[in-house]
Amino acid sequence: MTDSTLLDPKNDFVFKKLFADAPDLLAALINAIRSDEVPITVVEVLNPRIDFIALDLLAEDIEGRRYNVEMQVRRYNAWSARSAYYLARTLTGQLKSGEDYQSLKPVIGIHLLDFELFEAPDQAAQALWCFELRDRRQPHVTLGNELQLNLIELPKADRLGLAQPALRAWVGFFEHWQEERTMAAIAYAPVQQALEHIKALSADAETQRLAFVRERALHDEVSELRAEREKGRREGMLEVALKGKLEGQREGLETALARLMQSGMSEDQARQLLGL
Repeated sequence: MTDSTLLDPKNDFVFKKLFADAPDLLAALINAIRSDEVPITVVEVLNPRIDFIALDLLAEDIEGRRYNVEMQVRRYNAWSARSAYYLARTLTGQLKSGEDYQSLKPVIGIHLLDFELFEAPDQAAQALWCFELRDRRQPHVTLGNELQLNLIELPKADRLGLAQPALRAWVGFFEHWQEERTMAAIAYAPVQQALEHIKALSADAETQRLAFVRERALHDEVSELRAEREKGRREGMLEVALKGKLEGQREGLETALARLMQSGMSEDQARQLLGL
């Protein structure tokens, strides 16, 4: 049985609304994704205001480490460059005039992907990724802990299943939030709390409206990109056809020029006759 009235937590507007209002749930999500690290407590969400330009979450823990958490609903062409840029900007944005580098705190990116980013055969069995500055020959040697990017491919994680119970529960929430029977079987308390938050958000008319506006904007963006690609494909085909036509005309004129000159006409006379 499904509940079609519930808002989708993978809608990035709904995602931010949910976790900006519940830092304890955000900490539970972060800890589930980084289960091999010491658990953290989110002290503050630094950008709780919601707009449609930036729908990521910037949070800080008790040690001053910063977490850039976002739901990514579509794959950008320059995906890796975009992710690295925003993570680096979060790091450099800490420094104020006159401060030295020792005041920098680590920055951890956590991106939940509503698509599969790594599709090669040898990547098919992994859905959770962690990228750091490591030596190529000795990957156990890190340059430092200033930058870290964690990725989870939600569709792949759901298909594979995950051994870590808390993360498996979160994946179930994001992939099956409408399925009452599936959600009832999840005993992990933070996910049940998140589901209650989603129910409350879904009952608010203004939140429903804004979620729809965001969803429509994403659909429009995808449609425009598809139209631009189709336009580019048609223009490319037209350019090839036109180029072929011009090449054919040029070859024909060169053949006519050669025949006129063979008949005894000078090159200047032949070019003038052909309008060259």
